[in-house]
Amino acid sequence: MGRTKGRRERLRAETAAEIKKVALELMTSGGPDAITLRAIARDMGMTANAIYGYFATRDDLVTVLIDDVYTSLAAAVDTAWGSTPAKDPADRIQAWAHAFRDWALANPEGFRLIYGDPVPGYRAPDGGAAPEAARRVCAGLAGLADAAWPHAQHLYAGSEFDWSDFDAGLLGKVRPAFPDLPPAAVALALRIWGHLHGLVSLEVYGHLRTQTVSPDKLFREELAFLTRSLGLTTGR
Repeated sequence: MGRTKGRRERLRAETAAEIKKVALELMTSGGPDAITLRAIARDMGMTANAIYGYFATRDDLVTVLIDDVYTSLAAAVDTAWGSTPAKDPADRIQAWAHAFRDWALANPEGFRLIYGDPVPGYRAPDGGAAPEAARRVCAGLAGLADAAWPHAQHLYAGSEFDWSDFDAGLLGKVRPAFPDLPPAAVALALRIWGHLHGLVSLEVYGHLRTQTVSPDKLFREELAFLTRSLGLTTGR
């Protein structure tokens, strides 16, 4: 009996994983609105009713996908951050950035799900609360600014940012983790994010394909420029 139950659970987990895989493939080929339970059932040779046995609604499936994707990304960047000595802020920032790019290129469907166009009509549970893994990624970005701030704060002495300039949800994630960071450092975290996300997004969506055969070199030089602008030096 136990063996039979274990086999059923394994098959159910494998089917759920395939459903999620097909959903991301549909989004890649047809855009975010291509994710429907009926389309997934059709591609998998299942009935719609069978799909509902795994995910009651399309939004339930999208919620699980978003959580899975953020968890995968958070694990990648957290590992890179933790494997670099705290005494080398430039190397830590570069390690986090390269891990983000490597993850995005290996998981373009997931990148598009969380950083591309939203899924039409999707409503997140719990009043739109972000997954815990998404908060980890957000805290990681603040960690980049925290690592750079002792070296770069003199560059932002004239900053006009105050707490009212930021979304309360963002501050609720950042301030408990980094209570000593001033508003200017939170703005710096967003600027660092802009540097990283801009080039990675262009690469994932294929916009650099006809522009350069060395997007990795472009990314490395952008990171070198970023760290220099923060008054940091790196051994990379």
